[in-house]
Amino acid sequence: MMLAYMDRAAAAAEPEDAGSPSTVAASAAADDEAARDFGGLVSARPAAVVLPASVDDVAAAIRAAALRPNLTVAARGNGHSVSGQAMAEGGLVLDMRALALPRRIHLVRTSQSPNGFAADVPGGALWEEVLHWGVKQHGLAPASWTDYLRLTVGGTLSNGGVSGQSFRYGPQVRWTRVVYASFADYTADAEWLVTRPADAAFDYVEGFAFVNSDDPVNGWPMVPFPGGAGFDPALLPAGAGPVLYCLEVVLYQHNQHQHQPDDDDDEDKVRNRGEKEKMKRKVSAMMAPLKYVRGLEFGVDVGYVEFLSRVNRVEEEARRNGSWAAPHPWLNLFVSARDIVAFDAAVIKGMLADGIDGPMLIYPMLRSKWDPNTSVALPDGEIFYLVALLRFCRDGGAAVEELVSQNRAVLAACRANGYDFKTYFPSYRSEPEWRAHFGATRWKRFVDRKARYDPLAILAPGQKIFPRATTKAGGTVI
Repeated sequence: MMLAYMDRAAAAAEPEDAGSPSTVAASAAADDEAARDFGGLVSARPAAVVLPASVDDVAAAIRAAALRPNLTVAARGNGHSVSGQAMAEGGLVLDMRALALPRRIHLVRTSQSPNGFAADVPGGALWEEVLHWGVKQHGLAPASWTDYLRLTVGGTLSNGGVSGQSFRYGPQVRWTRVVYASFADYTADAEWLVTRPADAAFDYVEGFAFVNSDDPVNGWPMVPFPGGAGFDPALLPAGAGPVLYCLEVVLYQHNQHQHQPDDDDDEDKVRNRGEKEKMKRKVSAMMAPLKYVRGLEFGVDVGYVEFLSRVNRVEEEARRNGSWAAPHPWLNLFVSARDIVAFDAAVIKGMLADGIDGPMLIYPMLRSKWDPNTSVALPDGEIFYLVALLRFCRDGGAAVEELVSQNRAVLAACRANGYDFKTYFPSYRSEPEWRAHFGATRWKRFVDRKARYDPLAILAPGQKIFPRATTKAGGTVI
């Protein structure tokens, strides 16, 4: 299990860090950065940006805010929220990246992990930093990851959490994609794969919808790996619809040797070729029962770190073409398996049949893998689907508003059709909406926790859930 406790990490910092004062970033550039996020849809300028040097600095900022009417505090990681959740208009923004020194990441022993290891990291550390620290220094890595590693650990865990059952590190990965014309076959196979016993399961199962055309952004070119075989539409069955589906799986080949392989060593070369062939045969056997379109299968062998860093290449290309800095009107939903076929017909094949100029992720998850003590809201039932509409929009103004309106239309369709769904990383503006999101029982628990740990509602003002309270003399909340 990945453990991420900022306070413990700060307390364990080297002596030279002790007593380092926090810094208030007095530059307009720092304020500008904290006034926007990856979504690019809202803006809220803070009074100041604080660069904490320790957990004591974080506590001091919160205590200072408590003494001033209406002053709020927001923790900002790498700024990847999409609706202003990490902003504090007129308040203090804590830049948690200031705490993310590499020497503050520690390997610790724990009874909560089968192999007895966990990582103790500051909340502002990126998953990418944890990965490279673990692999280079210990030959270990968390077994569960976000797709994008340039998110902070604290930001991820505060929005639902990521957990793994053990630390492990495999030097090679077999990465496979297969295509489906039938959504029923796609969902049946995907659900079968995520419910397999651990010793017969892939290490990674995801998938996405794409347009049945040669559109370079939304269509067939999305599926093949660079440098590999191309997509042959002649292999599709007659009557294939406007939308197709790609199931993506990965199997790790864990290191069986005690030494690092030498690319110039003939014995290592032979061994590596043999292990790759063995992995290919194992993947083929695991894929044999699946009902994908034969011939539309694509595979590649990549390194473990290379696979986990795959979205970084998307980021680099998006930065080059300007779309990374453009607005991102993303919509992330959890949809019950009970309703996913109807959702596909009405939304994916209906409203979004021409694509969204970005990935349309859709794959199953298991409710039992989520910690019920977190505040994340999930649909009923053991199996539900993540549906992520990840748009990249280089045009502003009316084009962005059109996509935001389409998101609203998708949500309206879900409500009108009675689907069991939840918005992931929601952005509501009224208490009735939040109450409906959580449900009566979980909403009460959520309110009770807020009253206990943040009675003045100083923290997380960008979530727009609780208004900032004030105090009378003597500390009475009013």
